[in-house]
Order: sequence, then C-alpha cells, then structure tokens
Amino acid sequence: MPIASPFPAVDIPKKDIHSFLFERDDRPFPEDQVVYIDGNTKRQLTYADVRDQATTFGIGLKSQWSWRKGDVLAIYSPNQIDVPPITWGTLWAGGVITPANPSYGVEELSFQLKDSRAKALVTLVDLLPIAAQAAANAGIPKDRVIILGDKKTKEHRHWKDIIDPSTSVKWRKTKVLNPEKELACLVYSSGTTGMPKGVMLSHRNIVANLLQFTPNDPLDWMEDRLVAFLPFFHIYGLTCIMHHAILRGLPTVVMDRFDLHKFCQHVQDYRVTFAYLVPPVILLLAKHPDVVKYDFSSIKMLNSGAAPLTRELVESVWARLNIPVKQGYGLSETSPVTHSLRWNQWRSHVGSVGPLVSNMTAKYVNEEGVEVPAGETGELWMAGPNIMMGYLNNPTATANAITPDGFFKTGDVGYQDGDGNFYITDRVKELIKYKGFQVPPAELEGLLLGHEKVDDCAVTGIYSPEMASEVPRAYIVLAAGVERSEETEQELIKYVEGKVAQHKRLRGGVRFLDAIPKSISGKILRRVLRDMAKEEDQKEAAPKAKL
Repeated sequence: MPIASPFPAVDIPKKDIHSFLFERDDRPFPEDQVVYIDGNTKRQLTYADVRDQATTFGIGLKSQWSWRKGDVLAIYSPNQIDVPPITWGTLWAGGVITPANPSYGVEELSFQLKDSRAKALVTLVDLLPIAAQAAANAGIPKDRVIILGDKKTKEHRHWKDIIDPSTSVKWRKTKVLNPEKELACLVYSSGTTGMPKGVMLSHRNIVANLLQFTPNDPLDWMEDRLVAFLPFFHIYGLTCIMHHAILRGLPTVVMDRFDLHKFCQHVQDYRVTFAYLVPPVILLLAKHPDVVKYDFSSIKMLNSGAAPLTRELVESVWARLNIPVKQGYGLSETSPVTHSLRWNQWRSHVGSVGPLVSNMTAKYVNEEGVEVPAGETGELWMAGPNIMMGYLNNPTATANAITPDGFFKTGDVGYQDGDGNFYITDRVKELIKYKGFQVPPAELEGLLLGHEKVDDCAVTGIYSPEMASEVPRAYIVLAAGVERSEETEQELIKYVEGKVAQHKRLRGGVRFLDAIPKSISGKILRRVLRDMAKEEDQKEAAPKAKL
C-alpha cells in the first residue's frame, strides 16, 4: 500500500501564482514590509514595491510587445532583487518564465532558448556577449533582449523602461482559467545524461508546494530573516526562497553568488535566523578555519537540500558552531519539496529527509517495479499536486517518468523507518555494482568526510578487468598541510575498510584532487569523475616507452 503523509491535507485554491501571492485576504504583514535586500548595494524592495513593479512590467509586455498568453520569457542572470518582479510581471501578463543558468555558454543557452521557444530574454550587461549571440541563434530579436541590474547600455532597453506608453488604455491581468493545466515555469534539469529536459511546472504545482512545505518551518515575518545565495534559476532557490519569502514576508538578503565570507558577514550583520543551504556549504561551516571568526548565534536552524547530507557533517557543525542542521528532499519535477524533517527531530533522526509533506503519497519499488513493504530499500515513487505536468517536447521521457496512475519515479533509492521518516541513500544510476552487491557512494563519502585529513570527497565506480566488476574509487581533497602520498592513500583505504562490509571496500583505490567537480546546486558531477577515471586508467594501462 502507498505511504500517505502524516500531516493533514491542505486546501489548494484554484489560483494562479500571481493571484495567490498578491491578491490575498490573509496577508499577516503590512505592504511596506521589506522582503528583498541587495547584499551588495543594500537596496531594498518592499512587498508593495515588488507587486507594483511586477504589474508595471506586465503592462509593458502586453502593450509594447503584444505579449500573448503562453509566451516564454527567459532570465539569464545570477541572483538579483529585480528577478522577482520580472518573474511575477511575466506571469501577470500570462507568460511563462524559464530561468537559465548564468554559467551557460552560447551553445547551452541557445538550446534552452530554442527548446522553450522563448520570445524574450532578460540578462545583465556583463552577460551580453553570450546572451546576445544565443538570442540571435534562437531567433529572438535584438529589441527583445533587455537588461536588469545597475549597469545599462544604449543598445538594449532596461527592464524598467518596458512600460506602457499609452495613457488611454487600461491593461488588465491575463486570466489563468485552469491553474492545474496552464504552464507557469520551465526549469531545466541538469542534463547529466543527454541534453537538459524542460520540466513543465503549472501554476497549481508551485502554489500547492508552497502550501505543502511552508507550515513545516515555524518562521515569523516579525523576527525571522533569510539569506539567499541559492540560485533563483534552480527550483530550490526559486520556490523555497524567492516565492517563499514574498508569501510569508520574510526579509531576505539576496547574494548574486556564494562567497563564504560575505555569507558569514550577512548572517552576522542582518541577524539571519534560517538559511537554505547545500552540503558543500555545510562542509565549509564544519571545516573552514575562518567561519569561527563570525557570530552565528542568531541562527535557529539550517536546512540542507539538493544532495545527500551525511551524519558526520551534521554532527560536526553542531559540535563546532552549536547550530542544528536538518535535511529536506525534493526534485525539479516535484516543484520541489516532498519531504522535510521536523525541527525537533534533527538530532534523533540525523540523515533523514523527514516525512512526506501534506497531500502526498509514496511507495518504494524494486528493480522489477514491484512495491516493497515499508522499511525495505527500493526506488522512491511519489504522487501529489506538486508533480510536474511533464517534460517539454519529450512525451517519451514523460511516459518513462510518470506512471499512468500519477506516480513520479524519482530514480532515488531509500527506505522509510518506523517513525514515518524517509532516508535517501543514493541514486539508482549511481549505485556501484560489485559482484552482485550494491554499494552506495554516499555512504562511503560520509565515512571519509569524518576523517580529519579529508576536506571533501566523492566516490564513483570504475570497472576493474581483474575483478570483472565495478569497484569503488574515492577522490579526495585533503586538509591543508596533509601530504599526497601512498601512505595517506593506504591510511584512508584502511580507515574505510575497518568500518564497512567486505564488498564496500575501496578496491578502486584513492586519488587526490584540488576540488571535487560539482554542479552549482551542490551535486557531485559523477559523470566527470567517471570520465576522469577512464582517462587515468587508460594512461596507467598504456605500455611504457623503452629508453
């Protein structure tokens, strides 16, 4: 039987995102409540500022460009406090938002613009060399490449100049008649296998998810403050920070990119009480020597997501800074939050992502797709109002991801404990198969991160001809001052050997790196590691030239 959420079901109104956020009777905070604060310039936007600027921009789209319902606007930018009004202004005008990774090159951005059929592109002046070329490649006219941020250019209009030139025509918000079926956001998957896929999220998907996860975090607009470095182009930052902050009136310091010292300074200066993080940042809080120079006493709780978090890191942060860390879980395809650990269980259930949020059901299935009893390990499948509409222009991928009865196949492996809390142990595609046994890389990574000589690490499977099987290999970033040597390698191999079952030993050895390759959301890029491993093994197997 599928597992149901332990929380009461929430009523999901038949509203579009803009109406849900800005046409509400239950707003507890005043219109002049400051919501977004620019971490570099200290410029602020109140709730009323965001609402009014969004409306003005939406009117500009409709009046100047004959913006039609369903037209797509792409945002190619790091975090800026003007991204929220641009986003909701586009939705006001009946459009769809597709945020793009600002680290994309011309080819990657061109693909997203073409695939999404974007009609306009918003970007920064500094990104114009790439943005303009990609827009041209996608057939977006030059006058529809517009600028946000403090810098301006004569060649392109600034987003605040996209206004209604008419004084006689009154423009009205475009109605969303069916929030469940009408597209609001197109977020693109990381594309670790093949090209990125456009994840279609409806208005109802986002509205539902906000109502599902926000009750789990007891935050109050009068005393709580957030910091936002997680990118707004990623679903984690888009829903959990950008939308969440305006819904609850939470003052949020917006960072254009992550910088450890600026992050720590903002926490200290603004008395930040809650932060959404990713494991690489938790790792820095646990091990970077400069962290202890700052005052973190205002922090009530940290939430980690986007990648598995180990017990060792949670305990290290608590021991060092006296700050609790809980974990949540979600995916782009689920808008994203599906699980969130209760605040009072962060110590008793370290490593758990918590129970299902409201209005969701889940089940675990084996390799044959047969449901296994609760408590047994299997692939996690979930159903609920936050599950995506499907993948854009890709009905085959959609059919492979969503079952006929509405369950989304996450590709993640885990189990549920007796208290209803879920544990994610690894990805189906990332499990290492050693002679019929399954070895989860995340488990080995957690052990290695507990070693004093290890600053960061990643484990991947390599093929061993001698054993005719995959074997685990660890890539290690050593702590400052530790020598890269055969002795260090053997010490780490023995360390793991003494803590795991026989089939989980590091038979592929240890390799040392300056940095672990990771995506901007903090996920280990195992494909890069596998390619690296193949290249290393080919070099080692090559015959040595005779002198």
